[in-house]
Amino acid sequence: MSAHPKAIPDSPIPRYVVLADQLRKRIGGGEWPAGQALPSLQQLADAFGVARLTARQAVQLLVGEGLLTSHRGQGTYVTEAALPIRTAPLASSLQELGDTYRDLQPTILAMDEDPRPLPLDEPGMDEGYVYMRRLHMHEGRPYCLISLYIARSVYALCPLRFRERAVVLVLLEHPEVDIAQAHQTLTIGTASAETASFLRIARDSPTAEVRRVFRRPDGQVIYYAEVTYRGDAIRLEIDLKP
Repeated sequence: MSAHPKAIPDSPIPRYVVLADQLRKRIGGGEWPAGQALPSLQQLADAFGVARLTARQAVQLLVGEGLLTSHRGQGTYVTEAALPIRTAPLASSLQELGDTYRDLQPTILAMDEDPRPLPLDEPGMDEGYVYMRRLHMHEGRPYCLISLYIARSVYALCPLRFRERAVVLVLLEHPEVDIAQAHQTLTIGTASAETASFLRIARDSPTAEVRRVFRRPDGQVIYYAEVTYRGDAIRLEIDLKP
């Protein structure tokens, strides 16, 4: 690693935070792959033109995020958490949406089968909704966090399957479910402490917040979901018209 005495310019942001960003980018870019030892604190300090204490603070920040692990007397290593997670394009069709959920493993975090109203400024179905909060994993790593509502009449068609599989897949595959309208909106957010804990990312990390609504032919909502994806798990692809 060559020296960069001016790599960390003066700014209102603490130097160790800026250095942590630089290290995070190098890890994300594959310069230091999972399992590799980082240079020593002194080598990092020399390379980035900072004090050794600043280098230590930056490394400790990344250890707290789970990107690095430190073993006394053995050095600091990049963890498996630094491996790039699978990314999926924001789906533009129901079939594409279903495909993104086929290899995800859901875990129920909370569930309420007593009828609940929708958290929307519009009337829902008279019999109410079953509520579930779920964490979806991909190859053992957190992928997205979902709070969802299923119309009770729809949930009653196959409650076990709704509990064990991705709800979107069950809705798409069941012959008695007629989805006439499907809409989703995407906003960019940041992870709260709770969300960061579930998704194993740093607090205030970027997230993709998706609100998804399925309706039957008469306009009644049969499925409503608020989904929080890791920011590195979603990509937006848009064809631009000439």
